[in-house]
Amino acid sequence: MSEYDYKQGKNRVESILDNYMKIEERDKLPSDANFTFENGYISWVTAIFVDIRDSTTLFSKNDEDTAKLVRAFTSEIIEILRNDENMREIGIRGDCVYAIYTTPSKEEIFECAKNTAYVNTFINMFNKLLEDKGKDKIRVGIGMASEKELVVKAGRKGVGINSKVWIGEAVTIASKLSSYGDKFYHSRLMYSPLSYSNFIERFEDAYPDVNVKNWFSYKSELNAYESGIIMGEFNNWIDSDFP
Repeated sequence: MSEYDYKQGKNRVESILDNYMKIEERDKLPSDANFTFENGYISWVTAIFVDIRDSTTLFSKNDEDTAKLVRAFTSEIIEILRNDENMREIGIRGDCVYAIYTTPSKEEIFECAKNTAYVNTFINMFNKLLEDKGKDKIRVGIGMASEKELVVKAGRKGVGINSKVWIGEAVTIASKLSSYGDKFYHSRLMYSPLSYSNFIERFEDAYPDVNVKNWFSYKSELNAYESGIIMGEFNNWIDSDFP
């Protein structure tokens, strides 16, 4: 193992701190190809986090059944969340699947809310499949938040180790809200007030004969809206035993 050259390290840090960085504000966040180590973008983004409850106990069972459960769960959550042209990052953090989208308008934020409803309904299907196989159900928290963020490419230039860093509150809030879902008697779905205020009118337009605000409940202690919204046709298919 070669030793760390701290003198060169000092030079590299000073070079980054002293260099000019171009920050642009965009309605829509560009694709990865537009990011360099010399630029950054400010844009509206929405983050969704899907977090398994009590994963420490689940993952302690290091057996084949647990491996299959985790693989099936993460695979389908990714399939649901990635099916959006505005998706800019998707991945797995420990027991959590997350996705981040560029959301320049209320329509895109509404589409993200629909994604969370699909995930919520999928959990119903997943648990039914587990139950049919004599397995314990899982509990999941789903958090969503929208904010204007600064996004930069970070890592080590020239060695291929890099990733986007989201500097703002959307990712942090969505992750935190997912930790409250299906916990302490809360519903699975948790939304930041900014997400809620941007998608609620679109829900009202889509369901004019229903008081959709009754689908959401504000929790002042969390500064969030909880909900149990599902995709009706999908859930009816589950209830009919998957014909």
